[in-house]
Amino acid sequence: MTNIGFIGMGNMALAIAGGFIKSGKVKTENLFAYAPNQEKLRANAERLGFNAESSLAGMIKKCDTVILACKPYQIKDIFSDKAVLDAVKGKALISVAAGWVLSTFQEMFGEQVRVQCIMPNTPSLVGEGVMLFEKANTLTTEEESQARELFEALGIVEELPTNLMGIGGAISGCGPAFMDLIMEAYADSAVKYGIARQTAYRLVAQTMLGSAKLQQVTGDHPGVLKDAVCSPGGTTIRGVDALEKQGLRAACLSSIDAIMDFKRS
Repeated sequence: MTNIGFIGMGNMALAIAGGFIKSGKVKTENLFAYAPNQEKLRANAERLGFNAESSLAGMIKKCDTVILACKPYQIKDIFSDKAVLDAVKGKALISVAAGWVLSTFQEMFGEQVRVQCIMPNTPSLVGEGVMLFEKANTLTTEEESQARELFEALGIVEELPTNLMGIGGAISGCGPAFMDLIMEAYADSAVKYGIARQTAYRLVAQTMLGSAKLQQVTGDHPGVLKDAVCSPGGTTIRGVDALEKQGLRAACLSSIDAIMDFKRS
């Protein structure tokens, strides 16, 4: 995987491209992108250093690997263009489009394009992302190994069977927004009681980061880690009690149910 081209350069693609560049795994001269909004594309290219392309088919021809990062509903229209379809034949295609799996692409391409579907998340930009790889793929053994190595530079790679990609994406793909809501809420509480806004964000973000890291390093059940902070009759257990009464766990479960219900509709 020498020359890599992005179809689409929205927030997720920017996070991936930025992560590739920061990790040093991909040189900017080997990174290409096409997006309909050429003005925005050129501005991002100038900021990150990748090559902005004005022709989609032309960009694909320059690349051995294509990362499909457009909106899912745009995919069929993109490949209805014969020049684009011809250009992608024989290439390795890595899709980050939600809801698309290997079988969906095979219906469209047959065996003419080698495909790996993944679901990344925005923390990829800072090397702390989650990359879900669909177990079923048609990459060569070498390409699969290179793809894993490339995306491991952005965080952790987890392989899931096709039937679990949806729930996996709901947790890791949508999850950052939920964590951001929690950070914002606790920062608001800190501001309410007199802490400056930026200081509040630093306190809350580091507390969340440290708690996650502690679980990763120790492997302890989250309940065990929670219990270690809750002294009998102390302040923390009173806060935990308040969260339970407000239905925090039920709200978290409901957020995922809402996503899965929408996917099934």
